[in-house]
Amino acid sequence: MKKYEQIASEILNEIGGKENVTFVAHCMTRLRFNLKDQSKVNQENIKKIEGVLGCQFSSGQFQVIIGQTVEHVYKEVCELGHFEMNKVIDDEPKVKQKLTLKGVGSNIMEALAGCIVPLIPLMMAASMFKMLVAVLGPTMLNILRETDDLYTLFTFVGDAGFYFFPIVLGYTASKKFNVTPVIGMFLGCIMMHPTFTSMAVAGTSFTIFGITCNVQNYASTLLPIILSIWVMSYVEAFFKSILPQSLKTIFVPFLSIIVMLPISLCVLGPIGSIAGNYICDFLLGLDKIPYVGFLAVALIAAFWEFLVMSGMHVVFITSLVMVFAQAGQESLVSVGGCIASIAVAGMLIGSFFRIKDKDEKSLTLGYFIASIIGGVTEPGLYGNGIKFKRPFIGLIAGGFAGGLYAGIMHVTCYAMVPVASFIGLTAFAGGPTINMVHGVISCAIAFLTAAVVTYFVGYDKNNPVVNE
Repeated sequence: MKKYEQIASEILNEIGGKENVTFVAHCMTRLRFNLKDQSKVNQENIKKIEGVLGCQFSSGQFQVIIGQTVEHVYKEVCELGHFEMNKVIDDEPKVKQKLTLKGVGSNIMEALAGCIVPLIPLMMAASMFKMLVAVLGPTMLNILRETDDLYTLFTFVGDAGFYFFPIVLGYTASKKFNVTPVIGMFLGCIMMHPTFTSMAVAGTSFTIFGITCNVQNYASTLLPIILSIWVMSYVEAFFKSILPQSLKTIFVPFLSIIVMLPISLCVLGPIGSIAGNYICDFLLGLDKIPYVGFLAVALIAAFWEFLVMSGMHVVFITSLVMVFAQAGQESLVSVGGCIASIAVAGMLIGSFFRIKDKDEKSLTLGYFIASIIGGVTEPGLYGNGIKFKRPFIGLIAGGFAGGLYAGIMHVTCYAMVPVASFIGLTAFAGGPTINMVHGVISCAIAFLTAAVVTYFVGYDKNNPVVNE
């Protein structure tokens, strides 16, 4: 713990001290800081801190890449800075920025990330149950029959994780947009109520305060509730500002919901649902474009890890979650992402056999194990790829080759397994057995291509780490 405390202390010092921090959280590998003054950050010194793999500004945040021990460092950061874990630390207003397309896009990405990233543990758990159904069920090993109670149990448990997205997102979006969480969940419950859902199925006409409502089934949707909570953040803040303290407890929640009912159910809900359907149809159809569709997966697989490092992958993940929740399968982003993660392992094993320096060789082996077993690619991407640059040639080649095969064979993922380890291969299960075979082959192609290309062209012959 002393080591983590030292890392945390040095990071805080180099970002301008705890006084410069307004919010801090962490994901699977990174510390994520919201800062009052980004100019106080000394990135070069942070990169030199032992235990730090890299750092960058992304989506309005300053991110410090730690790796698998990020949770321990995060705890020490909170203790040293006296920050409440996973809470807003300071009500310091955000500095107004010039309105630009880049700024708007960055803010949208940050908002989506704040709403969706906390769902990763839920999606991982639900996807594992769906994976068990696919692997143990009649389509593969046939250990479980459709009439078995265990098959039924695993099926509805896996489905539940995606079906009730509006309620869970009502909580995570409320945390992101500073809405009372239980009220955000309440709005999600309203959208999911069986009466409302049955009207959508039956096509029943319905009005809200005299306003015609285009009744939709919001099960497994993302955008309707996220848009609704975003708007409700302004509605709730308005009532909090005008009502006396003695009336806020009762009337702020009540009036907020009253106002949001027509806005959410008549306007934002249908808009979000229609937009979500168009996004799903677009992504599901990309690999079916005549003559060039198969290249879509290859390009995603070749450049996916660079999107991850830049934070741009959030847009794709949002679409990916939407497609899985609504269609139960996906054949572009998830396939490309899985192949890309295996290509990282291939790049690292190629580097391992090429590197002669004992220290670097040992580190690279650790990166490989973290990637293929632990599902954490960032140590390898930053500790090997960014450090030596040319190994990325192998990564791109491996991803493209594996993605090309997957695109030609129309490989599909039937379970969302949000891990970058070999366990991700189970995402190909659940459909025809041949799909699983082609999925594994595409990943094998990516691994071997990345390893071979990295070994032969990933290092300059004059680089001291590859010399005897």
